[in-house]
Amino acid sequence: MRLGFISAALRRLAVHELRVFAGFGLWITGRRHQVRPSDRAFGYAAPQAATVYGLTFVCVVETVGVSFMVRDWPTVHAALLVFDLYTVLLVLGMQAAAVTRPHVLSVDTLRLRRGAQVDLTIPLAHIISVRKELRFPDGKATPQEVLDLSVGSQTSLTVELTEPVTHVRLLGKRQQVRTVRFHADEAGELVTALRAVVAQGGGLRRGRTGPSRCPGRPG
Repeated sequence: MRLGFISAALRRLAVHELRVFAGFGLWITGRRHQVRPSDRAFGYAAPQAATVYGLTFVCVVETVGVSFMVRDWPTVHAALLVFDLYTVLLVLGMQAAAVTRPHVLSVDTLRLRRGAQVDLTIPLAHIISVRKELRFPDGKATPQEVLDLSVGSQTSLTVELTEPVTHVRLLGKRQQVRTVRFHADEAGELVTALRAVVAQGGGLRRGRTGPSRCPGRPG
């Protein structure tokens, strides 16, 4: 059983990395993953951009420095060079995946994503409230039915549901969630668009829908 779990986890990790690298092709060509002409896309990658590019720069500097230090050992040099270049591509691929896999609002679903790692589809009929709410998760455990999809250590929107939806984690663990906190670069526009679409279907019947900030947090 343990071997089966490990095998499944490795397969899921391999698929995740393939999706990350696939983002380069979409990024270069200016396309987005599974966004139809009738859909509205909302990006979320801005808060992590500086961190990702800074980490990429550090990795490049390290690659050059290590290559210089081990230049007299060709086998070690080649192995470390491949590993370091792979790391640089993986870090950049995280940003590529975030840019090319935006949140998607369609006529009947809200699809929330975080790079190639998270892809959660919420039927609009299940949404009972949506609000702007700037939060900075501190890493502490959240309630079982709450999902934090922070980007750059922040979330800016909270969606509450009438019934749970299933979130599948990277390694396959399933979680039933009724509240989802996530970030969108254009949070106000997403709230307006989501309320308009959901209201057409009779949703948002109750619950708080106005803007809010997390008490005690800077905004």
